[in-house]
Amino acid sequence: MTSAGTAGSASPIGERKSDHLDIVLRPSLPSARLSTGFEAVRFEHVALPEIDFAAIDLSRPFLSRRLAAPVLISSMTGGPQRAGRINRHLAEAAQALGIALGVGSQRIALEGRGDAGLGPELRRLAPDVPILANIGGAQLVSGYGEAEARRAVDMIEADALIVHLNPLQEAVQPEGDRDWRGVLAAIEALARVLGVPLVAKEVGAGLSGPVARRLLDAGVGVLDVAGAGGTSWAAVEAERHADPVRRAIALAFSDWGVPTAQAIACVRAACPGATIIGSGGVRNGVDAAKAIRLGADLVGQAAGGLAAADASAEAAHAHFSGFIEELRVACFCTGSADLAALSGAALIP
Repeated sequence: MTSAGTAGSASPIGERKSDHLDIVLRPSLPSARLSTGFEAVRFEHVALPEIDFAAIDLSRPFLSRRLAAPVLISSMTGGPQRAGRINRHLAEAAQALGIALGVGSQRIALEGRGDAGLGPELRRLAPDVPILANIGGAQLVSGYGEAEARRAVDMIEADALIVHLNPLQEAVQPEGDRDWRGVLAAIEALARVLGVPLVAKEVGAGLSGPVARRLLDAGVGVLDVAGAGGTSWAAVEAERHADPVRRAIALAFSDWGVPTAQAIACVRAACPGATIIGSGGVRNGVDAAKAIRLGADLVGQAAGGLAAADASAEAAHAHFSGFIEELRVACFCTGSADLAALSGAALIP
């Protein structure tokens, strides 16, 4: 493991995270050249819903808590100081709306280079909602183990630990970790001892059904498909390359991955009893409704809410409140009084 630096000091990792944030916030956001697949899913409109809009129940149990709506804020953060501000804004919004919060990678905090807003304050700001800690799968075979995982959970009093899987991003990143031998075995070992659920999450190239099944059998408790069609991390990394050859290699994979709609359906078929998060290019509450209809238990959004989260807690609240209202309208216009009904709503063939 990289040796710890002075808290708050500049580091290559911090600079890289800040680069990522700047690139994703550009008006010309690098996106995959393929679609999420949600546009092919169309609900049959119900002109006689026969339900009370105000009584639609969007609540759902998740990680031993109850969400007011089936939404996970999947944060995407930059360097320590900037990330701290964003995380505080997101925590305030999550608490006010009763939705879950997943933090970005805690590697900087674990290595002592500033806590990036990932300290006790986060739980104080969001005492009643699920908070998910986050470490990288590649780090589990390059120095991290149970001790680091426990620190990641304890520093924010998290309800679960995300292990993010990003082999494509690592392969095209200048500083990428490319030795992934033993990652599944490390996840399995961690699942046996950690004491909180593990969430396996891709970062934009999608989980396939077979991989999801292997992760579930290894002891993972929740699967976040994070499919293709939203932010392309290959394209983001291409923006960071000064070498035109390396840039071209990264760009060649900007349309790589399992589209989100397909990933949700395939993972649900392979893992019928699993808790599944549908994320990856979920633009609005209509996409969220489609994700739930395809088999997701809840949905995650990162890049779509990032600009609001960067601005203020009020802007983040307004963004996710609108997202939830769109989901409620989709329920109303499909005659779905709750999420169970939405999961079986009629589709146009």
